[in-house]
Amino acid sequence: MTARERFRSVLDFQKPDDRLPMVEWAPWWDVTLDRWHGEGLDPHLWGEELVGRFGLDSMVCLTADPHSRRLPTYHSHGPGLVTDEESYERILPFLFQEESIQTLLDGARALKAQHDRGEVILRIWLDGFFWFPRTLFGIEPHLFAFHDQPDLMHRMNADLADFHVRTLEALSTVLLPDMIGYAEDMSYNLGPMLSKELFDTFLQPYYRKVNAFAKRLGHRILIDSDGDVTTMVPWLIEAGIEGVYPLERQAGVDVALIRERHPRFLMLGGYDKMVMSRGEEAMRAEFERLLPVMRSGGYVPSVDHQTPPGVSLEAYRIYLALFREYSERAAR
Repeated sequence: MTARERFRSVLDFQKPDDRLPMVEWAPWWDVTLDRWHGEGLDPHLWGEELVGRFGLDSMVCLTADPHSRRLPTYHSHGPGLVTDEESYERILPFLFQEESIQTLLDGARALKAQHDRGEVILRIWLDGFFWFPRTLFGIEPHLFAFHDQPDLMHRMNADLADFHVRTLEALSTVLLPDMIGYAEDMSYNLGPMLSKELFDTFLQPYYRKVNAFAKRLGHRILIDSDGDVTTMVPWLIEAGIEGVYPLERQAGVDVALIRERHPRFLMLGGYDKMVMSRGEEAMRAEFERLLPVMRSGGYVPSVDHQTPPGVSLEAYRIYLALFREYSERAAR
């Protein structure tokens, strides 16, 4: 089977003929690669060439960034560009631009032949309705804005939803990607960073609008949120989200529990990256933990959030060998 056939088969809760997909859904940390280069990895290998060298399936991410490259510089971990309606009006000429959509279409056209042959899995990044306002307000002001700037929060997300619909409509003229992934990061190790009431009021209407349009086109819709997403899964399902990643084990996420409670919910990730530096026995035990869920369908196993720099190149190669072994076992 091709990489794309494997991926789509698992999302349809069917077993691939040979093995489950083997992906690193997020690129390796630069410091991880620095270490591996010092341990003998060819520094000239990069991107999809490196993916192929490791024997992984190719997963490519494209996006139409709602922030124009001409947007004034800002720091997402400090004060943002927006404090009120007037400041939002000032930066609107730098948001939701057609050039961003054209950049996505150019990337899709460049990948189309490979995608049609099944050689690449294509993931589309959409800024989420928690993520995007945070990039403009800044982290702390964003949390206050739910209470202090409710009208502005709705306006931002309504504008973003319209942009996403435009984006997906334009993309449909080129190809159908294999998944949409909303970037959100709205949980931490103790659960969601907002209440269900705030989620339902400020996020759900805009998810529903975009997701209804996306599903008419045939998209599969997942969400990327770090931390413990367990409590949020029912919220996501109500909003039309079909799955979640990266399922961070350090935050207490248990993929078996999610599968038990939500049998048709899609999952990507879930492999505890912290065991990868502890030797083959620990890595094998982690695959044994995941194997029943791997066999249940609707789950693409992957490192739960980028292979960390504590993992040697030798250890990573052991991980890859085990990954292939268990991916084949799960498909039997």
